[in-house]
Amino acid sequence: MEGDLNKFQPKETSRVDRLAIIMRGLPGSGKSRWVDEYIVSQTLEVTMNIRSKGYFSTDSFFYQGDEYRFDAKRLAEFHQRNLSGFIHALSVSQPLVICDNTNMAYWEFMAYEAAAKALGYQVRIVLIGEPKDPAHQAECAKRNSHGVPLAQIQRMAKQFEAC
Repeated sequence: MEGDLNKFQPKETSRVDRLAIIMRGLPGSGKSRWVDEYIVSQTLEVTMNIRSKGYFSTDSFFYQGDEYRFDAKRLAEFHQRNLSGFIHALSVSQPLVICDNTNMAYWEFMAYEAAAKALGYQVRIVLIGEPKDPAHQAECAKRNSHGVPLAQIQRMAKQFEAC
């Protein structure tokens, strides 16, 4: 299921025991904002549990204190660490597990989806924005928090595969 915030309402989690959410979207599209809004719409206990044990973003590994320092040489390592943490959360039956990466191509998130399904989770794929839309790409370049330039966002958008 791909869609925006209005198409995937928080009340859906009450219908499933275990849910894995896989975010998709360009840098600056609003993925993390969507996740934040989703998380705070839960009970305090669920919110705390997700934030401490169920939220996985490769970007988090690039922070040194409060400063984001992207290092392309460590990207593969950090993606693997993120996937490992996500799978561990599934294996210990965290009720709600979220992957907040760009996931432009299917191969980038297929391991997350396969692991979740293999461990009995319902999977929701949430796409924020239209990666192929030039106006959306320009907006993402303006508002992304990591300084990703428009040219890089355009290259990423070319990799987008619809599900």
